[in-house]
Amino acid sequence: NGNTVRYGIPYGNSNRRTNRSSTLLEKDQKRKDKRKHIFGTMMTTTQKRALVPSLSKAMACILLIAIVAQPSSASRFGVLENVPRTRKKSFIPGKLHSRPSWKTIPRGGDDAASFSPPIVADDGGALVVVASALKGLASYMNGPKADTLLLLLTTALNTPLSKMIGLSPILGYLVLGLLFGPNGLSLVKDIHTTEMMADIGIVFFLFEMGIHLDFKTLMSMRRDVFGLGGSQFLVTAAVVAAICKFCFGLSTAAQIVLGGGLALSSSAFVLQLLKDKDEMSTQFGKSSFGVLLLQDLAVVPLLVVTPILAGGGGGLAEALGSAGVKAAIALSTIAVVGKFLLKPFFNAVAKTKSQEAFVGAILSTVLGMSFLTEGLGLSNTLGAFLAGMLLSETEHRHQIETEIAPFRGILVGLFFFTVGFEIDLQLIGSNPGRIAAIVLGIASLKAAIASALGSLFGLEKGTALRVGLILSQGGEFAFVAFRLARSCGILSDEFTKLMLTCVSLTMGLTPFLDDVGAKMAIALDEVPAPSGKVKGKIGRK
Repeated sequence: NGNTVRYGIPYGNSNRRTNRSSTLLEKDQKRKDKRKHIFGTMMTTTQKRALVPSLSKAMACILLIAIVAQPSSASRFGVLENVPRTRKKSFIPGKLHSRPSWKTIPRGGDDAASFSPPIVADDGGALVVVASALKGLASYMNGPKADTLLLLLTTALNTPLSKMIGLSPILGYLVLGLLFGPNGLSLVKDIHTTEMMADIGIVFFLFEMGIHLDFKTLMSMRRDVFGLGGSQFLVTAAVVAAICKFCFGLSTAAQIVLGGGLALSSSAFVLQLLKDKDEMSTQFGKSSFGVLLLQDLAVVPLLVVTPILAGGGGGLAEALGSAGVKAAIALSTIAVVGKFLLKPFFNAVAKTKSQEAFVGAILSTVLGMSFLTEGLGLSNTLGAFLAGMLLSETEHRHQIETEIAPFRGILVGLFFFTVGFEIDLQLIGSNPGRIAAIVLGIASLKAAIASALGSLFGLEKGTALRVGLILSQGGEFAFVAFRLARSCGILSDEFTKLMLTCVSLTMGLTPFLDDVGAKMAIALDEVPAPSGKVKGKIGRK
């Protein structure tokens, strides 16, 4: 009859089991309906998992507020000090107890020793806690912590705000750096640490550029690198040195330093513009990048020669020979390490399928290569660029590019931010005509020389003009060269400040000059306006 027996006890037939299962399903459905009535629609498992971090953060915030609101916790964290309390009756009849005064040493930032909580009335209650907590927070955030928070907020908000008002993000960083820097509101206190972080951003930026280039592509650009780039640096340095001699009457050492420093262009500004407009693969982008690469190589002899010139120029040949030997050692070491160690190393790390290990390997490679070249007298950006080229030959290039993108974006933004530190508004206000003449002279001279040389090396007129205009600014290594010359006594402090301000202003003109060159290229070469990430009717070749 369909009955079953389990352990000697009748268990029932199949119909009864079916009815029991139906009853359970109905109860489960009623529970779900009740939850729907309470919470609205039912959430899927994925939605529940996505909600967990938000709920955890909310509960953590509530817990933190509850802890701070407790007087005992406020005392533990140093929020209150010597706050008077009224005597209250104890719960035990006949006895009177008074709460002890809270005496704690405030925990804070740079000005913790000067912390002094406000005197509040006895019945202030929660107002005492809130006021004292805010005072302690202000003391805690006065220093490097405030600088870090300000820099992160700047990098997070600059790009959307700049696009909202139709301004280039690079110009937005310059304006914010001018506003918050030492020549503005002086909200950033630790200038040296900020500039060090910005230099690391340039290292990562050149590393990313190296990932996009392999040795085959680089060899195809040898005319742009050694031909156009070498000619541009030598001719520009010679013309600037001659102008410094006849117009300013500077010494020979100052002429060489200024000629070499002003012949350099900004890799960070130019490459960022090329990347934003997706023009790295065009002839215009390749020629511009080739010139910048040669300029990075030219930084080495310039920095080697500067201290020697301060001593009268003795031992110049020996110093240049030593620099050449160091360069050969650095390049050969990087080539050997890249060929025999980097690829197996990244293959082993990738097999672990650990994102933390992979990011750590990338950071170690970039910083290690940059420190190696810098220690041997070369620029740290050159080592990072060569490391990127070596890793471009591996199958991990796309994953590497994805992992370093957040670091590179934030740190490069800090570099543009620190450039605004060098713009001295007081100096501009006292010498507006002189500074305007120097800025326009640098930009027009460099643009004319680079455009003429570009035409001689076979570029079309519009492309040559665009190359000249986008390379017309001063470079970040000019800051290094001029500061080194000042420390060696070649340049005076006043003249160095003047040149740093002018170089920073030429950087600010770069987005505008690039847009002008793109529009002029349409008329010269009859290039149709492209469809892409370009504002306005800007053509490209």
